[in-house]
Amino acid sequence: MKELEQEEWREQLSKDENAAILDVRTEEEVEEGYIPNSKNIDIYKGQGFIDEVEKLDKDKNYYIYCRSGKRSAQACSILDQLGFSNTYNLEGGFMNWEGDITED
Repeated sequence: MKELEQEEWREQLSKDENAAILDVRTEEEVEEGYIPNSKNIDIYKGQGFIDEVEKLDKDKNYYIYCRSGKRSAQACSILDQLGFSNTYNLEGGFMNWEGDITED
């Protein structure tokens, strides 16, 4: 896991051909807006979270965020333990995000 500040996260993501964005917040939080092209897997689902994550391509680079950066740091650790090579945590999370936001 690597901790990246907002600008670094956005810049690295924009250049990464092998990137995937994971949003580990709850569905209620996601309804308030999310980073475009992110896949939501709620970390609070416990084993359900692990089951979903294990279906992902371990060779991709995962840019992971939550509301404040704490749950996404946990998610990065879990992915690392499951054999994912590259995980990047968004420091400060969605509440400090200044990039594009999508709302349903």
